[in-house]
Amino acid sequence: MRPPATIEPEAHLAAAAYMIEHLHDPALVVVDDDTREPVAMITAAEITRAVAHGRSPEDTRVSQVVTAKPVTVRADAVAEDAARLMLSHGIRHLPVVEGRRLVGMVELADLCRMSFAP
Repeated sequence: MRPPATIEPEAHLAAAAYMIEHLHDPALVVVDDDTREPVAMITAAEITRAVAHGRSPEDTRVSQVVTAKPVTVRADAVAEDAARLMLSHGIRHLPVVEGRRLVGMVELADLCRMSFAP
């Protein structure tokens, strides 16, 4: 598990794209401004899709292009639980929570590395 890269819902797509590029992170967790609870995810693919459909990165808010309420996994879950969630929902990034508070991020690549580590 790694620390999650986060962004607020009212940030512009341009800010999300900048963060994804400079953090070398393919997904950001969109968090509530006050509670820091995960409310959505945004990926490079979603940004690309929005721009391809004519949305301006400087005028479009993250909240306007994401699907709300991401699938999450509890911090005490085992790797197999995370893998099952990813496979059943067709996702590659899974926010890790304690209660409703964001504490980390697991990616499909993390689980693959664990499976093939010596």
